[in-house]
Amino acid sequence: MEPIHEDCGVALIRLLKPLEYYQQKYGTWMYGLNKLYLMMEKQHNRGQEGAGMACVKLSSEPGNEYMFRERAEGKDAITEIFGNVNKKFKDIKSELLSDASYAKANLPFAGELYMGHLRYSTTGKSGLTYVHPFLRRNNWKAKNLCMCGNFNMTNVDEVFKLLTEQGQCPRIYSDTYIMLELMGHRLDREVERNFIAAKALELTNCDITKYIEDHVKISNVLKTTLCHFDGGYNMCGMTGSGEMFSMRDPWGIRPCFYYKNEELVVVASERPVLQTTFDLEVEDVKELEPGNALIVRKNGECSIEKILDRKGDSACSFERIYFSRGSDCDIYKERKKLGAQLTPQVLKVVDYDTQHTVFSYIPNTAEVAYYGLLDGFKRYINDQKIKAIEGLGHIPSHEELENILHEYVRSEKVAWKDIKLRTFITEGNSRNDLASHVYDITYGSIEPYVDNLVVIDDSIVRGTTLKESILRIMDRLHPKKIVIVSSAPQIRYPDYYGIDMPRLEEFCVFRATIQLIKERNLHHIIEETYKACKDELERPKEDMRNAVRDIYKPFSVEEINEKIVEMLRPEGVETPIELVYQSIEGLHEAIPEHKGDWYFTGNFPTPGGTKLCNQAFVNYIEKVYQNEQKF
Repeated sequence: MEPIHEDCGVALIRLLKPLEYYQQKYGTWMYGLNKLYLMMEKQHNRGQEGAGMACVKLSSEPGNEYMFRERAEGKDAITEIFGNVNKKFKDIKSELLSDASYAKANLPFAGELYMGHLRYSTTGKSGLTYVHPFLRRNNWKAKNLCMCGNFNMTNVDEVFKLLTEQGQCPRIYSDTYIMLELMGHRLDREVERNFIAAKALELTNCDITKYIEDHVKISNVLKTTLCHFDGGYNMCGMTGSGEMFSMRDPWGIRPCFYYKNEELVVVASERPVLQTTFDLEVEDVKELEPGNALIVRKNGECSIEKILDRKGDSACSFERIYFSRGSDCDIYKERKKLGAQLTPQVLKVVDYDTQHTVFSYIPNTAEVAYYGLLDGFKRYINDQKIKAIEGLGHIPSHEELENILHEYVRSEKVAWKDIKLRTFITEGNSRNDLASHVYDITYGSIEPYVDNLVVIDDSIVRGTTLKESILRIMDRLHPKKIVIVSSAPQIRYPDYYGIDMPRLEEFCVFRATIQLIKERNLHHIIEETYKACKDELERPKEDMRNAVRDIYKPFSVEEINEKIVEMLRPEGVETPIELVYQSIEGLHEAIPEHKGDWYFTGNFPTPGGTKLCNQAFVNYIEKVYQNEQKF
């Protein structure tokens, strides 16, 4: 499985008691800070390109900092940012460091609101500038905005135009900065609304400020900001005056979970993160519904408010298959079922020869689906044993029972994830040679030329790792046949909601289909699809259909599989190879509550996704065929 990037992971903590409470009960006022660290480490799987954290200190006096932020790049960013925070305390005497009142008055990051973020870039843009949280400063506390999120927007151009028409001049063209500026603009308007109300009450000076901070409605800000965006998101933020929020997109594409008790309110991208960090049961943790926001006011009041009407039921299924932590009880069951459902297909491919079939998996995310596939074969073999005993027609002898019961599912740790390539290796041939050694094998784990080798992966996207490493190194064992099994269906379409798969030509399924079209002299399909995509792009995006789906219609899954094998087979590898993919029906049966399947079906949940997919095909054709007379 070649790595795919997904943005991102979020963590929010709002302490509802004074810092002295946590010092007395838990032995440290750093309770919130320490829990934020745990929440971020437990979500490290969601972002290894950078990390950031922020803190707001309530009720600070003028002349004192009340918003703090640390950011860093790289896979060790979490360690770095929390190390930098703790360095600020190293010269403080122990008795003062354990004094919550002193800390509250004098130390950075001694606050009540904490926000953390883990970043995976989906845009190719890197650098500390792009690491969340983002901060918008102002001398009015209520106008300070710190924001982070797990999101990707499909209509940045439209919102950018909206901002510029309002007279704004965004410094950076990216969805995060544009979101920050638009939300900041709406926050300014909300503060001004309350300023006018305070003046009408004949309040003056600091009384106006207090009135504003006590009456700001973050729901107004969210309603007037997020109505403009098309995309998947879990958007989080906090203001300098102490408002905090987490908002989930109205299609339910990106996940968001929360927990509240009398001591705190916490939010994370994944349920087991909260369970482990705060020792909770499954039923304690709630999922934020699409279109809703969890809002914690300055005074600690917590509410769930509907910001936008729900627009769909498109929770991302690929997130369940690949990105989310398998320790979640539901995800674990779903991944096992994905594997178990593939049993009939795999049996057919190995000609039901279970005695000479060895099972393994591609480390590490496919491991749970592998257990499910093993369970499926165990049930099949047990059924065969029962039939064999029943078919004897007499009480079996010890030897007969032994022969029947001796058959079992053969599983081995065949593949090992061995090394990670370093970015300083840039020369093409050197990189390709090293790529072939990313995985290693267990020699002697199968009987050469006799045993089939079945290896399950969670998904097959680009096929690069299969071609450059896995198939070549599996061939060294000399199996009778190599069967590569994908617990996900064929990935045919790009993603524009946070997973780094924006181009059609990246997918081995798409490339194989284009090759079939050429070989069978069906070039008119490409030409007609190109024209259809161009025509669709002339329509309002709400009326568009995904014309890219047309190129797959003439071919069966099996035909495309055969072409993929042909294209990915390494030079010199003669072992028969077959691919087995999960079906769309199997996906929905295993993951019924997560209906977002656009990667596989092309049914994009938002108009912006459909528009960008059509544009992706146009871009591909115009790039590849720009010098040719015909398609």
